[in-house]
Amino acid sequence: MNPMSRRLSRATARLAALTLTAGLAATAAHAAGPVTDARPAFTPPTAASLPDSEFGKIVRQGEQIFLHTPQNAAKFVGNDLNCASCHLDAGRRADSAPMWAAYVLYPAYRAKNGHVNTLAERLQGCFRFSMNGKAPAADDPVLTALQTYMFWLASKAPTGVALKGQGYLKLPAPAQKADYVRGSEVYGQYCAVCHGDKGQGQKNGTHWVFPALWGPDSFNWGAGMHQIGNAAGFIKANMPLGQAGMLNDQEAWDVAYFMNAHERPQDPRYTESVAKTRAKYHDSDDSLYGLEINGHLLGSDSPAPGGKLVQAAAK
Repeated sequence: MNPMSRRLSRATARLAALTLTAGLAATAAHAAGPVTDARPAFTPPTAASLPDSEFGKIVRQGEQIFLHTPQNAAKFVGNDLNCASCHLDAGRRADSAPMWAAYVLYPAYRAKNGHVNTLAERLQGCFRFSMNGKAPAADDPVLTALQTYMFWLASKAPTGVALKGQGYLKLPAPAQKADYVRGSEVYGQYCAVCHGDKGQGQKNGTHWVFPALWGPDSFNWGAGMHQIGNAAGFIKANMPLGQAGMLNDQEAWDVAYFMNAHERPQDPRYTESVAKTRAKYHDSDDSLYGLEINGHLLGSDSPAPGGKLVQAAAK
């Protein structure tokens, strides 16, 4: 067995050993009483029901771009994340910003850029920020395929309605202010086995098995996951992988804070200085960009945005 296989086997064994703890956490959550969600539920079609037609061919292209983004949209991706890194189960999983729930809400006004966005523009932002790359043209075949895939996932869903499971889970404010030290302990116990002790992720050869959470191979400071609330909600609902619900709300907030208290690629909207960029784009308790954590000003030592796209252009 090669070293990578041994590491992945240890990761699998560690996750399996945590199953009992997950069961206890789920029992405790049930005892606390259910939270009512009045939004309508929706179940997207299964992969097995993909149509065998010219339309279905484009749906499949979109699915493959979603699952293997660097391979199928290489000229727009600056890191090695996939769309499915943050939108689990090929964009189907509720509370993981599922694609079927997003599709029915666009066009929509977004405070992030201060105007109504088409779905194409929203996806362009994903490439620019989450993929640390560059935006495809609105009529590029990559965006056409992704939108077709999303349209198919949302088949028969009500239009203009916020559906149950849309976006990321919105957690109540933590009982204690999110804390770096507590977050590092949660990370070491539950996250490092898959994502690495330095957040670098794990890959088998050139194939990434678990994504980088910070550092040069991760999403940049403009991505939505750098916001502590988004990260905490995603973690609470979906992590550890296969053991969702294991962490309590406080642990989710703490580990989200810890994850986002590290450097990552620079915000491509950077304006003159870290301070001015924070004031313009990050002036919120939800962002640690431009704040000093453990003696380091976040954003002051960020790698340039663009990742491997910029590196390739420089050769």
